[in-house]
Amino acid sequence: MASLNKVLLIGNLGRDPEVRYMTNGEAVANFSIATTESWKGKDGQKQERTEWHNIVMYRKLAEIAGQYLKKGSAVYVEGKLQTRKWQDKNTGQDRYTTEIIADEMKMLGGRSGGGSAPYDADDGGFSTPPQSFGGGQQGGGFSGNQAAPAPQQQQARKPAFDDQFDDDIPF
Repeated sequence: MASLNKVLLIGNLGRDPEVRYMTNGEAVANFSIATTESWKGKDGQKQERTEWHNIVMYRKLAEIAGQYLKKGSAVYVEGKLQTRKWQDKNTGQDRYTTEIIADEMKMLGGRSGGGSAPYDADDGGFSTPPQSFGGGQQGGGFSGNQAAPAPQQQQARKPAFDDQFDDDIPF
């Protein structure tokens, strides 16, 4: 039977990425992303629940995250769930941590890193111009398991039906 371990998140960074380097020289970035869901309770009051997700990135993707992501940045992350075992230094007990090992990332919002850009399905993504960092993929997206491709020609953006709306909903 086939199986799938895939995680897709859109959220905001809870802290600046912490970038370290392994003994082989490869970068590792750690940070957390908050996702919030809201609904109306039985009493009609708005309810909210925020979930925090620990993210780990490796190699070039980690370096890009450390350079361009800041606390509060809106980001799309794609990866897999992984649980690792570690030992508590104080008690000696075995502990477990579940993390998202990211292999793709898209920075959402403008160059300032705050907010989200309106989504334009006809144009294939967010309607702000693609952010190109060191030859990254169109749309400010980066993948951790491939070399950065050559910069692509920008296509003229066709007007979208929802250009007249001013909300920050990324979908």
